[in-house]
Amino acid sequence: MLNARDILETITMIQDEHLDVRTITMGISLLDCCHSDIDTMCGRVYDKITRKAKDLVKTGEQIEKELGIPIINKRISVTPAAMILAACDYRDAVKLAKTLEKAARECGVNFLGGFSALVQKGFAPGDRELIEAIPEALSVTEHICSSVNIGSTKAGINMDAVAMMGEVVRRSAELTADRDCIGPAKLVVFCNAPEDNPFMAGAFHGAGEPDCVINVGVSGPGVVRAALAKAGDCDLTAVADLIKRTAFKITRMGQLVASEASRRLGVPFGIVDLSLAPTPAIGDSVAHILEEMGLECCGCHGTTAALALLNDAVKKGGVMASSHVGGLSGAFIPVTEDAGMIDAARCGALSVTKLEAMTAVCSVGLDMINIPGDTPAEVISAIIADEAAIGMVNSKTTAVRVIPAIGKKVGEELSFGGLLGSGPVMPLSTYSPAKFIARGGRIPAPMQSLKN
Repeated sequence: MLNARDILETITMIQDEHLDVRTITMGISLLDCCHSDIDTMCGRVYDKITRKAKDLVKTGEQIEKELGIPIINKRISVTPAAMILAACDYRDAVKLAKTLEKAARECGVNFLGGFSALVQKGFAPGDRELIEAIPEALSVTEHICSSVNIGSTKAGINMDAVAMMGEVVRRSAELTADRDCIGPAKLVVFCNAPEDNPFMAGAFHGAGEPDCVINVGVSGPGVVRAALAKAGDCDLTAVADLIKRTAFKITRMGQLVASEASRRLGVPFGIVDLSLAPTPAIGDSVAHILEEMGLECCGCHGTTAALALLNDAVKKGGVMASSHVGGLSGAFIPVTEDAGMIDAARCGALSVTKLEAMTAVCSVGLDMINIPGDTPAEVISAIIADEAAIGMVNSKTTAVRVIPAIGKKVGEELSFGGLLGSGPVMPLSTYSPAKFIARGGRIPAPMQSLKN
C-alpha cells in the first residue's frame, strides 16, 4: 500500500533529484517496406513510420501530465537501414536517411535511430553503401542517429569494418565542423549491440523484435546520489544495498510509464532499460555518485571499483522492479553529458585510458569523448578495436562515440547543447597503430563463445 511518505519521497525525487523517464522509444520493423525501387521503398518507409508513431509524442505528453513524471524524449528506432537497402537495385542510402528525417519531423520525435549496419562477421549487400553514406547522412539530417556493430563475442571483431569506421567518424566530424562537429555525436560503433536498446545514438529495432514495440529508458543518478548523501558514513555493503533499493524505486516508475504507454498506443510492451543515464545538469551525474562513495574526484584510483559496485547494484535492484529488463541496463559514463565527468576531464583527473578501464565494469563504453581535431583515422579505429575487445572478451556491450574536434587542440572545448552537453578535448597517445589497423581481417572469437 502507498502511504504519504512514499508519495512525498517520489515528489522529492522528481522535483529536487532530477528523476525522469529519459525516453519512450517505439521500435518499428521496416522489413515489409523492402522494394527493388528506392523511391517506392522510401514511400513505404515514410508511410509506416508516420502511421505507427503518429500518437507517440501526444501519448507521452499525456502520461507526463497525468502522472507528473517528466518524460524527456520520445524516440523511434527502426530496422537497421542496411537490411532494407539491400533489396534495392540502386542503393541510395542518403535518400533513405532524408526519408527517415522527414518521418521523424512529421511525428515530432526527438531522435530516430536505425541508420545502422550489422557487420560483425562481414559485409552483406547494402552494408558498405550505408557505412560510406553515414558522414553525409548525418550532416544533412538533424534527428537521425547511426550505429554500426563491428564485433560480438560469437563472431569476433571485423577489423575491415573497424578500419572503415575510423574514416567514417573522422569524415563525419569534418562535414559538420561548422556545427561543433555534431555528426559523430550521433554515431556509435558497437560490439555486442543489443536489439532492444531505447537509448540514442545506438538504438535500432532488431530483426528478432515484434513488428512494433514500446521500450522505455529510465534515469535517476541524482536520486542515487541523494540517497547516499543521506546515508552518511556506512560501509560498502550498506552502500550497495541502498543503491539496490533506490534502483528498484526508479525502475518501478519506468515500468509504470512503459505499461501505460503500451496500453494507450495499443503496442506490445518490450523492455525497461534500467540504465543510470546522466545529463549535464548539476545534480544528475554518475561521477558525483562515485564521489559520494568517497572518491575525491572521478578518475582517481578506486574509480573502477566504485563503478563496478554501482553498476552491479543498479542491475540487482532494477531487475526485480520490471517484468522485462533489457537494452543496456547499467551505469552510463558519457563525458560531455555528465557534469561530474566534465569537471573531472577539465582538471585532468579523468583520462581516456581510465575511461577504458571503467568500461570493463559498466554499461556502455567510451561515450561522448572529444578528441583532438588532428587525430588520424587509424587512431580512432584503434580506439574502437580496443573497446570492442573488452566487450568481446567479457560478453558485454561496449561502444565508442568519440568526436574529433576539427580545428581544436587538447584543453579547448566543444559544445553541443541540450542532453549532449559540452566538454574539453582530451589527450590521446601520439604513437601510431596504423600498421596494425591496415592488416585487416578478423580478430577471432574468444573461447567463451563456445558455450554450447
